[in-house]
Amino acid sequence: MSGKGNCYDNASVEIFFKTIKAELIWRRPWETRRHAETAVFQYISGFYNPRRRHSASGGKSPLAFKRQVASTSTWIGTNG
Repeated sequence: MSGKGNCYDNASVEIFFKTIKAELIWRRPWETRRHAETAVFQYISGFYNPRRRHSASGGKSPLAFKRQVASTSTWIGTNG
């Protein structure tokens, strides 16, 4: 955390929490806390991280972006 008055350090976290609340939490009532915790875990590991499109990667999902980079990469490894 940065010093007092710096609003930029939490911006990405605040956007993430707003997104998960709007796309998952507020859409239905949860029977138990455990059901909600499981749904949050599945959302993050199964959708948000690998498949959700991100503006930082030109509107591509992380998987699509990695495939594109791998197919255009000209890096050649060397021994030593």
